[in-house]
Amino acid sequence: MLKKSLTEDAQEVFRAIALIELGARMQVLESEFTLSRDRMIRLYREVKGVSPPKGMLPFSADWYMTWLANIHASLFYNTNTYTFLKNEAGCSHLDALTKGYRLYLEHCNHSGAEAVLDLTRAWTLVRFFDAGMLQMTPCCCTGKFVAHKHDLQNNVVCGACQPPSRAGKTKKAAAARQCQSRSRAGGNVEKRSAGARGAHGTRSRSGVTAATGGPGRTGCLGGSGAAVFRGPSARMVRTG
Repeated sequence: MLKKSLTEDAQEVFRAIALIELGARMQVLESEFTLSRDRMIRLYREVKGVSPPKGMLPFSADWYMTWLANIHASLFYNTNTYTFLKNEAGCSHLDALTKGYRLYLEHCNHSGAEAVLDLTRAWTLVRFFDAGMLQMTPCCCTGKFVAHKHDLQNNVVCGACQPPSRAGKTKKAAAARQCQSRSRAGGNVEKRSAGARGAHGTRSRSGVTAATGGPGRTGCLGGSGAAVFRGPSARMVRTG
């Protein structure tokens, strides 16, 4: 068994750290690196601070055929990300995956959209393409989108050109719109309350001024026959 050099081992460790920071699962790390499982678990705990999650990886290619997932998968694989970095820039598989996913996240942050693909989904997408299960199909808009292998390619329209009728009308979007409407309604109520308090204070000050006869004058306050002299020369209080 050939031993790895220290530089190769350090490169694998740094690449594993980069994938863990982006959200890679243990199955992804075990498939891409030759590090021992115990070492990768310890590395995951050091980077994330928690134990690696358990469970199976996504195994169905049908998930990438839904409307929003298909747009994001096409953006990651074809549009200036993974394919460009691997074929044009000459990056390796892992470097293209890491840099392409970071570029995909930058696109989502710049446009204010939520990243639908996580790193595990992106890695699985690349595996499906390598296995010949998926292909890029041209659309009438001259773009290409992810589709099943050997599907019809004549007069095909992508989800971005022809979205479904309820596109974007999810429970999460409805909850976000409801929160925005509540916040706007709360702001309007606060403004009205502040205006009412200001008007009440103005009326109170005007009532006190009228009752005291104005500043520097003699007036009467309250009942029970109590007369209070508030003039500048007044020195006594007279009770009836």
